[in-house]
Amino acid sequence: MTDWIRVKLSDCLARVERPVNVVQDKHYTQIGIRSHGKGVFHKEAVTGEELGNKAVYWVEPDCFVLNIVFAWEQAVGKTTSSEAGMIASHRFPVYRPKDNLVDIDYLISFFMTKRGKEVLEAASPGGAGRNRTLGQERFLNSVITLPPIAEQQKIAEILSAQDRVIELKTKLLEEKKRLKKYLCQMLLSGKKRICDKYLEWDFYKLGNALSYEQPGKYIVRADNYKQSYCTPVLTAGKSFVLGYVDETDDVYQNVPVVIFDDFTTSSKYVDFPFKVKSSAIKILSANAGFDIYFMYEILQHIRYPISGHERHWISIFSKMEINLPCLREQREISKFLKTLNEEIDIYNDVIEKEKLKKKALMQLLLTGRIRVKV
Repeated sequence: MTDWIRVKLSDCLARVERPVNVVQDKHYTQIGIRSHGKGVFHKEAVTGEELGNKAVYWVEPDCFVLNIVFAWEQAVGKTTSSEAGMIASHRFPVYRPKDNLVDIDYLISFFMTKRGKEVLEAASPGGAGRNRTLGQERFLNSVITLPPIAEQQKIAEILSAQDRVIELKTKLLEEKKRLKKYLCQMLLSGKKRICDKYLEWDFYKLGNALSYEQPGKYIVRADNYKQSYCTPVLTAGKSFVLGYVDETDDVYQNVPVVIFDDFTTSSKYVDFPFKVKSSAIKILSANAGFDIYFMYEILQHIRYPISGHERHWISIFSKMEINLPCLREQREISKFLKTLNEEIDIYNDVIEKEKLKKKALMQLLLTGRIRVKV
C-alpha cells in the first residue's frame, strides 16, 4: 500500500454552487438523497412560487452529493445526466472531483464501509436526526486514504458489477412474487381450477372453517399502518396467528416481537411497530374439511376492515363468509403455492449471499488487503 496516499477531502473535492434565479410560474424538480447509500431520487415538480424564498442551486451531473441532515446515516450519492436541469437546496451540497485524485463511485463505496461511516459521523456532531447536521468544513477537513485513481476506478467497476448481479436477481425475485400474486388471485378465487373443475365452491362462515384459542403472548403482522385489519402469521404448519391492530391505541409501541417462520418450529426476532394485547389476537387452527395452509393463504389475500376498536372483533370475523373449494382442491392449491414459496425463499437466500459477497469484496478491496491489477 505504499502507493496509497492520505488526503483531505478538500484536496480532492470542490464545491459546485450555481444559484437558481427562481421564476414564480416555472416548474422545478428537486432532488433528495436516500440514506444507506441508496442514492438520488426526484421529488415532484413545484412552481417557483411554491419554493418561496428558499435558496436553491442547479444540480451538476457527475458529482458527489450528500444530505447534510442525514449524512451520518450514509445519505450520499452521485448525480448523473438524469439530474441535469434539476435543483437542490443548501441541504444537498454538490462536489466535483478535482486534480484527478478521487473517483466518485469509489468514494461512495468508501462511505458505505465502517471507516467511511465514522468519517461522516465525526463530521456530524450532536444528537440524533436533525440535530446531527453535517458540518461541511469539518467534512472537507476529514482525512481519508486513497489508492491510485486507476485502481479506484477498477475497484468501483468490480463493486458496480456485483451491484448489477444483485439488482438482476432482485428483479427475478420480484417477478416471482408478482407471479405468485397473480396465481393467488386466480386460484384462491376459483377463476383458475386445479382439480374437480365441475365441483362448485361453497360459502362458509370463517367460524365454521377455523377454531381459535387465546394465546399467551404472540404478535400480529400488518402492512398498512393507516387501516386497522387482521393479518395472519403462520406458525409451525398447524395454526396461524390472527389479530386486531389499532394504531391509535397507546399500547401499540415500538418493541421487539417474534414472528414465526412459515411451516417451521423456529422463530426469528424482528422490529415491529405494534405491540398487541394478548386479548387482541387468537391462534387459529383448521377444522375438519379445511386445509390450514390454504386458509392461511386465502386470508392473506382478502381484507376485512374493522372500524373502531372492536373488543370482540373475533366474533365479527367468525361470522364472515368466504367462498371455498372442497378439501381436495384446497390441498392441491396449497401444494402448488408451497412450491412457489420455496422458490421465493431460494431467491431470497441467493440475494443475501450476493450481498454478503459484495460486503466481503468491499472489506478486501477498499482496505487494500487485496490489490487489483490495472
